[in-house]
Amino acid sequence: MNTHVPKIGIVSLGCPKALVDSERIITSLRAEGYELSPEYAGADAVIVNTCGFLDSAKAESLDAIGEAMRENGRVIVTGCMGVDEAAIRANHPGVLAVTGPHQYEQVVEAVHAHAPPPPEPFTQLVPEAGLKLTPRHYAYLKISEGCNHSCSFCIIPSMRGKLASRPAAKVLYEAERLVQAGVQELLVISQDTSAYGVDIRHQATPWHGEPVKAHIFDLAEALGRLGVWVRLHYVYPYPHVDRLIPLMADEKILPYIDIPFQHASPTVLKAMRRPAHQERTLDRIADWRRQAPDLTIRSTFIVGFPGETEEDFRYLLDWLEEAELDRVGCFKFEPVAGAAANDLPGAVPDEIKEERWHRFMTAQAAVSERRMKRKIGWEIDVLIDEADEDGAIGRSKSDAPEIDGCVFLNGETGLQPGDMVRAEVVEADHYDLWARLA
Repeated sequence: MNTHVPKIGIVSLGCPKALVDSERIITSLRAEGYELSPEYAGADAVIVNTCGFLDSAKAESLDAIGEAMRENGRVIVTGCMGVDEAAIRANHPGVLAVTGPHQYEQVVEAVHAHAPPPPEPFTQLVPEAGLKLTPRHYAYLKISEGCNHSCSFCIIPSMRGKLASRPAAKVLYEAERLVQAGVQELLVISQDTSAYGVDIRHQATPWHGEPVKAHIFDLAEALGRLGVWVRLHYVYPYPHVDRLIPLMADEKILPYIDIPFQHASPTVLKAMRRPAHQERTLDRIADWRRQAPDLTIRSTFIVGFPGETEEDFRYLLDWLEEAELDRVGCFKFEPVAGAAANDLPGAVPDEIKEERWHRFMTAQAAVSERRMKRKIGWEIDVLIDEADEDGAIGRSKSDAPEIDGCVFLNGETGLQPGDMVRAEVVEADHYDLWARLA
């Protein structure tokens, strides 16, 4: 009898939505008795979950596939770049299989074909909440797939399809299992979180006998009853988003909202096929902050978009100064194969993109530091991510993992990852805080 237990390695690239896909894949495999390999050596196969949003991401994905091929040689490719199988096989013809995004069953079938499962699966090896690639005290909660927008710079809908929302009850029962497993922070993600449920007409499903609509407000309100941090990402600024702010003010969910504004100039927003009412957005932001003074607003922007003039860029800098966003990321425009923006006139030279990016980051750093310095002397809750004999590193309610800042508790020993502590802020820069236990 064959007693070999196959081992599978996984390399997960891209955004948190892809990370959730990877978690679902490894949960399925572990339930069938597979072991997970942290190294290439000894793995019977390696899954590479790719990103294909930008050309730079595609290059990174191809490099990761190449590394897995060199180090192991038995590679199964999945994820967003999987829709371009020809490009993958042109660079790496020896890969075992290629599948597209969120095709969990096809990935598992490919593993079965090239590394058959052990004869008797050991389902007790899988925790009820599934396997996670994040630390045990926080987890991503995906509420939908795909997107209904047609932004000219984006090809996500062609890769991941139209919006497909999960029933609210399924999301909530998964959230409950995660909390019961020790998760203290739920990070709600999708391609367009505020559109959640539109495709299923906000159908209600029963959660503990109570109907909960598939609407972001109803879902957030229900998640807020679980007694953990609930953080919203990728929120498109529809009017109904205003209803979420009182939940934040009442501390039902975190006073944190991640809205990818992308630009402020009406001309550029029109070319991007984004809403071009940024003057009204400034009024809404001011109103949000009146209702929830501790609100943290995170966003991302693109500079150097085709047709962006110096006047457009200065408009963006002025808007940033007035909006006073807390956390901001910025990308230089990259043509993406298949995106409508590639055909727009007025391509911005790379050297001007670079110069504008630096000006943008310098301007935003001053805004961020000004807002961070206000927190000196505040007492804040800190969720600990790392701890050793020198102290601990955690995050405040204003900090999402891996993309925002940290709270450094130098010299504070005896803490463990997952601890929630109260601390007094003693120093700040434009990104991070330093604090001591209160």
